[in-house]
Amino acid sequence: MDNSICQVYEDEIQSLEEEIKLLAEKYEDSQQESTFFSDEILMSIKSFQREFQGGSKGHESPSDLKAQLESLETDLSFLMKFTGIQFTSHSKKTVEQTRNRTVRKHRLSGNCHSLSFQLEFQLLEMQEKENVSAVITDLSIIMESGEDSDVSKFVSSTEEHGNLLTFFRSLSSYAEWYEHRRCTFLHFKGKYPDIVTLPEGLLGDYIILRNPKISGFELMIVWKIHIDEEGRTTPVLDLLTKVPEQVSEQKMATTESAPARFRSMLLLFGIETAIENLIKVVGLGK
Repeated sequence: MDNSICQVYEDEIQSLEEEIKLLAEKYEDSQQESTFFSDEILMSIKSFQREFQGGSKGHESPSDLKAQLESLETDLSFLMKFTGIQFTSHSKKTVEQTRNRTVRKHRLSGNCHSLSFQLEFQLLEMQEKENVSAVITDLSIIMESGEDSDVSKFVSSTEEHGNLLTFFRSLSSYAEWYEHRRCTFLHFKGKYPDIVTLPEGLLGDYIILRNPKISGFELMIVWKIHIDEEGRTTPVLDLLTKVPEQVSEQKMATTESAPARFRSMLLLFGIETAIENLIKVVGLGK
C-alpha cells in the first residue's frame, strides 16, 4: 500500500480530531444526555491514536481510512449544527519541544451563526508518566461585536483566565440570541415596512415604530443582549416613547404606561407576540 496515501488520510483525521475535541467539550457541558455521544467520539479518537502511533498492526487499507474519515466528518457536522460553531481555518506551530514538554502556537478562525471570531493561543503540554496535562497561555480573542462593552469585558476576562470552554459555550448562547434578534427585526420590517424602521440596520439593537398618519409620535423597542464576565447571557428588552406636545392628557397617560405594559406582555406572551401586538396598536393609532 502507498504510504503517502495513508499519510494524507492520517493528516486529515488528525485535523478533524482537533476540531471535534473542541466542539465535543462544549457539547458535553451543555447537555447531560450528550455524554454518551461525546464519549463515543473521544473513544474513537483514542482508538485512532493507538492505531497510528503503535504501527505494530500495520496500516489499514485506504477504504478503511476513508470510512473512518467519513464517520468523523459526520460527527463534526452534527456538533457544528448543535452549537452553531464552524471553524474556517486552523494552523499550529511547534514553538518548543522536549522529552516531557511541548509548546505549540495555535491560530483559529471561524463563525458562530452570524458572528465571526479569531483566536490565537499557546498550548503547553506536559507529560508526566502516563498523564498529560495541558495549559492554555497567551490567549487572544477578536470578535466581530467587540465594540459592545459587555462583550469586550467578557473577552478580556476569558483572555485573562485562558478558559476556551467558557468562551465557546458563551459564544454559542450569545450568537444564538444575536441571530434571533436579527431574524426578528428582519421579519417585522418585511411584514410592516411602513411602520417599522431600522436606523442601524439589522445588526442594530433597536427598532422604531411610527404611524405615518401621526406626526412626531414614535416608539423605540430596545433589545440588548447582556453577557457578563463569566459568560452568562441575558436578553433585555424595553420600550421608549416619544410623544408630541399637543396630545391630550389622556393619551399622554396611556403612552407613559406603555413601557410597563410592554414588559408585562413580554413575560406573558414572549418577544415576538409582544412586538407584534405593539406594532398593531401603533398601526391602528389615531
